[in-house]
Amino acid sequence: MKFGVVVFPGSNCDRDVAYVTRDLLGQPTRMVWHQDTDIADLDVVIIPGGFSYGDYLRCGAIARFSPVMQQVVEHAQKGKLVLGICNGFQVLTEAGLLPGALARNRDLHFICDRVPLTVESTNSLWTQAYNSGEVITLPIAHGEGRFYADEATLSEIEDNGQVVFRYAGENPNGSLNNIAGICDRQGNVLGMMPHPERASDPVLGGSDGLKLFQGLLEKVVALA
Repeated sequence: MKFGVVVFPGSNCDRDVAYVTRDLLGQPTRMVWHQDTDIADLDVVIIPGGFSYGDYLRCGAIARFSPVMQQVVEHAQKGKLVLGICNGFQVLTEAGLLPGALARNRDLHFICDRVPLTVESTNSLWTQAYNSGEVITLPIAHGEGRFYADEATLSEIEDNGQVVFRYAGENPNGSLNNIAGICDRQGNVLGMMPHPERASDPVLGGSDGLKLFQGLLEKVVALA
């Protein structure tokens, strides 16, 4: 399985993701510059965290117009896999690949912490290695991570089982329904504010995030 990690001006978690896919999992991984327009060789596209284009205007608003994003949209429309982490989640909502939006945190503060999450759904390829209802711990680091959607969209997300992760216990940023991560209706596009790549090596204090990538690999190999 070949991974591609998109790099925007201002990305700062791209190498962290590549360390997981290339060094820990031994999978071919290519860094994809935001001006690239050929990603046909990739099976999985990951949009990492950071501050794409300095988060000017609105988080993810400028990155959405990068040349590579049209290719990412087409990649997703073909049913191929896309993961957006933190700023990447914001980019995916701006690009229309995921519903809702990410707004300023409830208390208007940047939050950097480790938080417990409940795995809401194991129907997605991304969560095959988890158990439904399992509580895991992942780091968060964001100033605009409060998930918001209008009432109709929120009901649709819930009814379709698109909520993948929820904050367990205290809601750190005021996200509606404690939502920390969602997928599209087909389940191939996942966006999440917590950072699984920062919890994929025990030397960093936890490996709950590694199961996200391991489960994906195991499922795809089984289907091959």
